[in-house]
Amino acid sequence: MSLQVNDRIVILDTETTGLDPSDGHRIIEIGCVEMVRRRHTSRHYHQYLQPDREVDAGAVEVHGITNEFLADKPRFADVVEDFIGFVRGSELIIHNAPFDVGFINHELSRLDGDWGRLEDYCTITDSLVMARKMHPGQRNSLDALCKRYQIDNSGRELHGALLDARILAEVYLAMTGGQKTLSLGVESEGQGSTAADTRIRRLPADRPPLAVVRPTEAEQEAHEAYLKVLAKAGEIQAW
Repeated sequence: MSLQVNDRIVILDTETTGLDPSDGHRIIEIGCVEMVRRRHTSRHYHQYLQPDREVDAGAVEVHGITNEFLADKPRFADVVEDFIGFVRGSELIIHNAPFDVGFINHELSRLDGDWGRLEDYCTITDSLVMARKMHPGQRNSLDALCKRYQIDNSGRELHGALLDARILAEVYLAMTGGQKTLSLGVESEGQGSTAADTRIRRLPADRPPLAVVRPTEAEQEAHEAYLKVLAKAGEIQAW
């Protein structure tokens, strides 16, 4: 019996050398897990890739994948048939889909022959868009959703495409399996604040100006690495 629409779902994630393929950045890891009729199968797709360029230092801080590790890995052209074969005909679930789809389509455009676009082979659902509709005004990164739906992601110290795809699969099942809790407020560290905490306090007129403390080079690199994490998770717009 053939599968019906949406019976086969593939959860996908990628890791990259940086944030923008228009700047020459490339995919270095693809991870996919398969579900059929909302049940995990034993099938998954996982591949590291040689990008033929340096991985940005900030990106290494996010996923830990080094240039040395990728030196002997295949190129996207070597694995494209297997990859397309795995996702073909499925509903792809991707968190912040424009990021990953943009990179995959960029890789397809670099190949000989007319490979078209990822959308030619499967339908695509953005779980970040789903989460924002379900939880407006709240944080909807993968980590935030794991906390909201009580999904264990304690092993996620660094980003990894296959690990993140497996975690997103659990998040997607929780999101689409019925409402778990009703959250009426915006998640923030200031949820317990009172009106007294927000009163305006005027500073003395003779108060000396505040000193401007410039970040060190290491602090600036750490800050940029954190922004990359937020952009990848869809918490901020990539620059």
